[in-house]
Amino acid sequence: MYIHQRKEWPTFIWDNKALLVPLSNVRNLQGKLLGKMEAIGFSLKEEAFLETLTVDVVKSNEIEGAFLDADQVRSSIARRLGMDVPGLVASDRNVEGVVEMMLDATQNFNKDLTEDRLFGWHSALFPTGRSGIRKILVGDWRDDTEGPMQVVSGPMGKERVHYEAPSSKIIDNEIKQFLEWFNPDKSKVEKNEVIEPVLKSGIAHLWFVTIHPFDDGNGRIARAIADMQLCRADGTPYRFYSMSAQIERQKEEYYDILEMSQKGSMNITEWLTWYLSCMLNALESSELLLS
Repeated sequence: MYIHQRKEWPTFIWDNKALLVPLSNVRNLQGKLLGKMEAIGFSLKEEAFLETLTVDVVKSNEIEGAFLDADQVRSSIARRLGMDVPGLVASDRNVEGVVEMMLDATQNFNKDLTEDRLFGWHSALFPTGRSGIRKILVGDWRDDTEGPMQVVSGPMGKERVHYEAPSSKIIDNEIKQFLEWFNPDKSKVEKNEVIEPVLKSGIAHLWFVTIHPFDDGNGRIARAIADMQLCRADGTPYRFYSMSAQIERQKEEYYDILEMSQKGSMNITEWLTWYLSCMLNALESSELLLS
C-alpha cells in the first residue's frame, strides 16, 4: 500500500523531538550564511546569488537526466534580473523556460501558489509540447491514457519503478488540498498552527512528488516549490545554497528515501531527517564554496 492510498492521507505526522537537533543545526548554519552574505557587499552578494541559482537550475534538471548548458542558464538569469555581467551568451528556449520557472518561484515567493501558476511553470518547462521526442500533455494535469503513472529512475531499458502515483481522476482534489495547505493562512497563525518553515519545505517536496500531477517535470516542479518555501523560511529571494545540487550528489539516497516514504506510514520523520541532513550538507558545501 502506498501512502496516498491510506485512509489518513494526506495527514502527515512526524516526531518534533527527533528533528529538534538537525533542525537547529540547519537553522544555525542558515543564519550564519545569510549573515556572511549581508556582510560581503552588494556586487559579491549578487555574484554569489547568480552562481548558486545557476547551479540549482542545472542540477535540478540533471537529477532527471536533462543536461543544460550552464553558461546559457547563467546568461538567462543575469538578463532577467538585469545584472551587469560580462560574457553573456544566447539561451535556448528550453533554458529560458526552466529559468523563468525558477525565478518565479524564488523572486515571487510571497505570492500564493495556484493551479494556474503551476500550469504556467509546466508550460515553461516544455515549450515544444514534448519531453524529448515524446508528446506530452502540457499546462494540464496528466490523464493516464497510457496507464497508471509510475515514478521511475534510471536509463531507458533499465528503469527502476519506485512507486505508483494517485489516479488522474483525483488530481484536481489532491492539488486543491495541497495548495490550501501550502499557501500562508492568517487564521493558522492566529491559532498557532503554523508548521516550522524549513520542515514545511520538506513536506511540500514529498507531498507534491507523491501526487505527481503532470506527465513529466514533477521532480523539477517539486524542487522549485521546496525552494519557494525555503525563500519564505529565509525571508529573502536570494539563494546562497543549492538543495538540488546536494540532492544530485545524493541521488541514489534521494530515490531510496522517496520510495521508502511512499511505501511507509504517514509518519514521515525519516524523510524529514534525511531532508534536513541533505540541507545541512548543502549549507556546508555552500560555505566552503563561498569562502
